[in-house]
Amino acid sequence: MPSSRNEADACTLLDTDHKAVKKLFKAYDDLAHSTARDARQKKLQLAREICHELTVHATIEEEIFYPALREALKETEALAEAEVEHAGAKDLIAQIEAMDEPDEMFDAKVKVLGEYIDHHVKEERNQIFPKARAVRGLDLVAMREELLARKEELMGVEV
Repeated sequence: MPSSRNEADACTLLDTDHKAVKKLFKAYDDLAHSTARDARQKKLQLAREICHELTVHATIEEEIFYPALREALKETEALAEAEVEHAGAKDLIAQIEAMDEPDEMFDAKVKVLGEYIDHHVKEERNQIFPKARAVRGLDLVAMREELLARKEELMGVEV
């Protein structure tokens, strides 16, 4: 049975991650325009937090959410696109993590990563989540628990 709109499901959990990382990108953007002495160090820390959050999020989608949908859906083109988007984001994440000093290119890479993620989130919200919620027999509430447990494991802390 499809989960009701009021019940927290896998899509709700993933979208909560989307909203949290959006706030991190906003905080980074605010810092990018700051002239505070410690802004450079804060940007570096915030960028690393963004990269970690996105890496964990992509991992739980790729290990649990996408395979379950790929099995349940007839039309998987949106999933293929999402996986390509993940690959592009992972490439930028690797570039950002390899940099030790936040400079103009660092800011540009974080900004472009944010734009990639905005696009990816819109596609998930508008295409993938509605399809997932419409699939009969796909228990998104149970999947939420599985995603959360894996997320906690990857984060190394209670979420």
